[in-house]
Amino acid sequence: MSNNLVILESPGKIGAVKSYLGSKYKVIASVGHVRDLPKSTLGIDIDNDFTPHYINIRGKGDLIKELRKEAKNADKIFFATDPDREGEAISWHLATILGDDAKKAKRVTFNEITKNAVKEAIKHPRTIDMNLVNAQQARRILDRIVGYQISPFLWKTVKSGLSAGRVQSVATKIIVEREEEIKSFVPDEYWTIDATLETSNKKTITARFYGDKTKKIKISNKEQADKILSEIEKSQFYVDSIKKGKKHRSPAPPFITSTMQQEASRKFNFQSQKTMKLAQELYEGINIGPENGGVQGLITYMRTDSLRVSEEAQNKTREFILDKYGEKYCPEKPRVYRSKNNAQDAHEAIRPSKITIEPAQIKKYLSNDQYKLYKLIWDRFVASQMSNAEINTVVVDIENNGYIFRTSGYNVKFPGYMTIYQEAIEETQKNMDDAFNPEKNSKLPDITAEEILLKDEINSVQHFTDPPLRYDEASLIKFLEEKGIGRPSTYTPIITVIISRGYVAREGRYLKPTSLGEITTKIMNEHFSDIVNYKFTANMENNLDTIESGKVTMEKVLGDFYVGFEKELKKATQTLNKGDIELPVEETDMVCELCGSTMIVKEGKFGKFAACPNYPKCKNTKPLKQESKATDEVKNEIADFKCELCGADMVLRQGRFGDFYACSNYPKCKNTKTKNGITGIKCPDCGADIISKFTRSKKQFYSCENYPKCKFSTWDVPTDKKCPICSDILLKKKSKSVIYCRNEKCGYNLEDTKDGE
Repeated sequence: MSNNLVILESPGKIGAVKSYLGSKYKVIASVGHVRDLPKSTLGIDIDNDFTPHYINIRGKGDLIKELRKEAKNADKIFFATDPDREGEAISWHLATILGDDAKKAKRVTFNEITKNAVKEAIKHPRTIDMNLVNAQQARRILDRIVGYQISPFLWKTVKSGLSAGRVQSVATKIIVEREEEIKSFVPDEYWTIDATLETSNKKTITARFYGDKTKKIKISNKEQADKILSEIEKSQFYVDSIKKGKKHRSPAPPFITSTMQQEASRKFNFQSQKTMKLAQELYEGINIGPENGGVQGLITYMRTDSLRVSEEAQNKTREFILDKYGEKYCPEKPRVYRSKNNAQDAHEAIRPSKITIEPAQIKKYLSNDQYKLYKLIWDRFVASQMSNAEINTVVVDIENNGYIFRTSGYNVKFPGYMTIYQEAIEETQKNMDDAFNPEKNSKLPDITAEEILLKDEINSVQHFTDPPLRYDEASLIKFLEEKGIGRPSTYTPIITVIISRGYVAREGRYLKPTSLGEITTKIMNEHFSDIVNYKFTANMENNLDTIESGKVTMEKVLGDFYVGFEKELKKATQTLNKGDIELPVEETDMVCELCGSTMIVKEGKFGKFAACPNYPKCKNTKPLKQESKATDEVKNEIADFKCELCGADMVLRQGRFGDFYACSNYPKCKNTKTKNGITGIKCPDCGADIISKFTRSKKQFYSCENYPKCKFSTWDVPTDKKCPICSDILLKKKSKSVIYCRNEKCGYNLEDTKDGE
């Protein structure tokens, strides 16, 4: 019996792929990268054609030993990492660590994790594509050079611990520039006049002032509005014209990464990180019951900028539409959508792997959020292959003393694709529609030309134009895509990084720059203008694409970049000193009881706290009150009980061994309490509560409250989620964002390996 080894990238796919290939194949996972640049040094030999120095990633020694052992015993090896640049690079790194055994290895890719796709991929292996590998290496090296050579400059001039990113700095600049637009915005006054009128058949309509018969007129002030009101006061309203028309509305194309993130944000208020996590789960495979085929990958690969759809998928979708909705809903020819010129076109658009698996029939097997996203993808794709919607429109112009009031309406003659899907409207567009088309979405009553309308009520209202909205994740991703900044795999990491590093903060759903972000952007604009230039960054993305296509070498792109970058860095280092930059002080609403000064926000190793501005004369400090009770935002939070030794507030701190409560009078009072407590999660073995505990060495762990009768115990954090493969409890690693199944034989794992690029 032949012994074949398949190496995947994510453990979450193991169950599905193993079930498709059978007992002749051993399936294991690399869990992302196995080699990377060292963290402690630059790791790039700039003088030797930018040669990278890779090392095995710390903590993966045992995994690498296992990979080498399995490879030595295998007859054939298949690298089945993700079908993109980074997946190709991971396969190349795997080949390097396997040494001579890599000679029997081949590369396979599948765009969807279904039985046919996986088996077909195994039948058509290929060699590793070094153009793809070099495109990924070039991005990694560029980001390393920028990060490791600009960051020390920022430490010296602004604040220690800061870091600069090649694309993240551009994203921060975009948000800073929008904030500057908002601050400098001068509102314009305008007025609207709405007339509520009664038709001959006693129906009511509302029409808005438009202008006169020659042009649209903007009402800029009250005097102008009052003049119009006085001129129409004693005259009659009558119907001047009725224009009826028909419009054909085409469906939106299937999702690519950016449009999926935008639509999930608008419809469900999902952050991009959540959307990609859910999409990863849907792609890797979920047990949807034996009646639906067991473990199935429900969608195709979710990191793509291509609108291409395979002919087979297109034909099956058209058959489904004909069967379920009828001939009228299926256009004569299949719909083909063109991708943007800068699209990599490496994969298909995001679509259901199997069109016949309708969302409703598998809803009980999905979490609520998984169902929402799967239904969104399914609806959008099916709609993209359906017939146009036909809409009857009517625009009525109503005259009074030479002035025109206008109202409009529509009704759907044939819904077409709108039967199952309509795009969410952008907030800016929605606001405009609401302001200028009060009757846009209503059906108008029967009305005839030259009909006299009775005046019921006339209202004039003053308005002021609004400043541009701050970016939310959806609009920021749209801007990045339009400018050609970043690629599908980078949108989520970009947003995550600029928030985690304190350059940008969330205000509700919107993104606002911090003072640190504004100052850093100012420095980058003045001293590293190329790095934060939109066109320069977009052109660099195009250069990476040309490496992938084999038209230019990695060394050429890196060399051309470094010539200008080195000059900027040298000039900045010579001209800017730390004294030139002053970080603004963030004041609190607390007053120092020792000296009466308004306390300010400082940051220490345990997070932010309030401190007296007169330090070191006055060394008074206080914890900051936090509104949020979220697990990742509780440091320095005031507890709901007092110190039993001195009566002061107890504050939640973070130490080497986890969270603990400490007296706010420290160091005068050194009282502390361990943070044991009920987690709110039920034990999977007996149904009792799982409790958080600490060892004598203050290391946190979790166990069943019935311990030792019930033996459930774990060092990792239990969740309230069940494994979709074996239904055991899912645990979360404390040291990294990995969620995995407690059942070691199952191997289910939710690590998203792409967010590290």
